[in-house]
Amino acid sequence: MNTKEHYDLHLYKYYSWIYGGFKNKIEENLKFFKEQKIEPRDSKIVIDLGAGSGFQSIPLAMLGFNVKAIDFSRKLLAELKENSRGFDIEIIESDIMNFDYYSGFNPELIVCMGDTLTHLEDLNQVKNLITNSASLLNHNGKLILNFRDLSIELKDENRFIPVKSNNEKIFTCFLEYFPGHIKVHDIVNEKANGKWEQKISSYNKIKISEKTIRSIITENNLEIDFFDIKNGLLTLICVK
Repeated sequence: MNTKEHYDLHLYKYYSWIYGGFKNKIEENLKFFKEQKIEPRDSKIVIDLGAGSGFQSIPLAMLGFNVKAIDFSRKLLAELKENSRGFDIEIIESDIMNFDYYSGFNPELIVCMGDTLTHLEDLNQVKNLITNSASLLNHNGKLILNFRDLSIELKDENRFIPVKSNNEKIFTCFLEYFPGHIKVHDIVNEKANGKWEQKISSYNKIKISEKTIRSIITENNLEIDFFDIKNGLLTLICVK
């Protein structure tokens, strides 16, 4: 199953829940953007690549940005639309690699967060996305990246990762490692009519190490203004 099918047929139903709930994620990202002094200055335009249900788009709109929210999942974008009424957010259903859809926006900020980068097909796509973003940003514009470093291989039972659970649902990931990518099995055990049902869907994620992402950023004449790694999750703010 490819990534789009995985989201459309399986993951979209649990997406906000596994991240701790829609409201909590909005508050978390709003706090982060404020701490990093991310605020509108010139064009006020921000492109959110892999916007999903709006974890980045909505807090950025709260801060006064004109947000272009791009994602290929119609169902996640429907959730964004429902929760973004009154905000300056343009919803665009498209693959984030379709650069023609957002090449004329003149952004001062581009964000690609929530592990979106690892959903691309290979490192060449990662390079193309960052190169394109760097060329689109206006002077002193910023690119914010946030993704999980999957280059360190887990072994044996550590490949089973408990993600989220309550009395009705249990979400677990199982990881299979290959030379250039990881096959992620999302396993959901969900209670329906008093009985537990298991649903499993798999898709690939690519490996992007800290060394690799730093090299790509440098090649595109971007400077790293902020770097953080927490529980394997890398966050970078790059300046043009």
